[in-house]
Amino acid sequence: MADRYVELKSVSKSYGGVPALTAVDFRCEPGRVHAILGENGAGKSTLMKLLAGVIQPDAGTISIGGQTVRFSSPREAAEQGTVCMFQELSLMPHLSVGDNIVLAAPRTRMGMIERSVYREAREALDLVGAKSIPLGARVSGLSLSERQLVEIAKAVFRKPKLLILDEATSALTSELVETVFGVLRMLKEQGVAILFISHRMHEVDAIADRISVFRNGRHIETFDVGARTTDEIVGLMIGRSLEELFPPRRAPVPDTAPVVLNVSNVSWASQLVDVSLAARAGEIVGLGGLDAQGQQQIMHAVFGVLRGVTGRITLNGKRLNGLKPPRVKQSDIGLALVPEDRKTEGLIPSMSVAQNMRLAVLGRAPFGLLDLDGSSEARLQELIERLALTYGSLDDPIATLSGGNQQKVVLAKWLVLSPKCLLLMDPTRGIDLPTKAQIYRLLTDLAAEGMAVILQSTDYEELIHLCDRVYVFYRGSVAKELTGDHLTADALIAASMNVHLHAGAQA
Repeated sequence: MADRYVELKSVSKSYGGVPALTAVDFRCEPGRVHAILGENGAGKSTLMKLLAGVIQPDAGTISIGGQTVRFSSPREAAEQGTVCMFQELSLMPHLSVGDNIVLAAPRTRMGMIERSVYREAREALDLVGAKSIPLGARVSGLSLSERQLVEIAKAVFRKPKLLILDEATSALTSELVETVFGVLRMLKEQGVAILFISHRMHEVDAIADRISVFRNGRHIETFDVGARTTDEIVGLMIGRSLEELFPPRRAPVPDTAPVVLNVSNVSWASQLVDVSLAARAGEIVGLGGLDAQGQQQIMHAVFGVLRGVTGRITLNGKRLNGLKPPRVKQSDIGLALVPEDRKTEGLIPSMSVAQNMRLAVLGRAPFGLLDLDGSSEARLQELIERLALTYGSLDDPIATLSGGNQQKVVLAKWLVLSPKCLLLMDPTRGIDLPTKAQIYRLLTDLAAEGMAVILQSTDYEELIHLCDRVYVFYRGSVAKELTGDHLTADALIAASMNVHLHAGAQA
């Protein structure tokens, strides 16, 4: 059955009586990239976990390479050539990059790891575009996008027959995504079967050969790429059109609106060079560019995370230079930062939903206690309803929520402070389309209420459809400011590479 490397027949799986997959028939061919699409709860992750040996089906059969299998563990699946990269990264932060890669599939001689495997690890890193990451670097010191590249290199190093990628490129810029896609095309030519989960439709169009749509635990339809329009695919996934994803464009904010955040000639180490930008009340201002060009560092500089920043940063006229995060979040300043990695920077996994929601309020009252008049609790309940948070109980561990609902908790945690300026670092990374739509509506509503919103994003569609203006970074500086009709995908890409479009398209 060379045309069916993976085949599922009438596979079902339930958790506590709640169906996650129902009578699913599905197949994936070798040498092809098969995209799996669906919103959170559609059954995509359950399908991946079944193939990776994390869980076992309640009914039905799974065949790989023509043989019926029932993996009892991920190790057993890996021994058969199945390599899975889940959205939540599995790297060990206190080990080196090289150790993380080779320990995924260690080769030993007389109890010692062979030295040659580290050379292969280096080759895998170089292949996925991570030439600048040293093998000896500790994973805990890497950025989120660098950790994601290491995870991809680890998967390539294991020489898979079936490669499963769950939001594997969600933290990468378009340049790095294209490098990774080059690797996937090479693996495809070698006959590897690739399952690709992504919420970025343009990535699916660029790399997939076939698409399967799942909804509510059922396999809805499979078709070749190009057979359906993006709007039709979104309709299959969520029952709504693509036009409903982004809210209607708002009227331009007048130049007379007060400036809330003002950054003037800010530099830091060699990573920020003379950066100037501003955001008015009611504006959504975007920060774009290729990875590690300074857009993340300017957010940290504004929030007081970085030391040794030069230049001038003010919020409603109050100078922020030298102030630390506990000070800038106070009500007389009113700054909030939603970090890039919700798992390691935005949440405490061992705590409950309610406890995580109250973290930012700590420190607002004397001795770090919550305010005693209940205003924060009332605001929190309002945000839970406004964000349509889906949860069992607020006392449940935060880890029981889906990725999208966890991100809603991170947003609520900071919005309970009623900030005057909200800094967001890639807030919809790896989140399903309906949750993205909810967050997009929230951001436009907050701007309409007079909040200044700074949105750093690796998704060009977000920058184009949500932002009033976009500052594009290149090598630590603002390469270009785009606005109005000049805010296009072509202009964003050109500015991120510091090249100029022809005269008719220049901003």
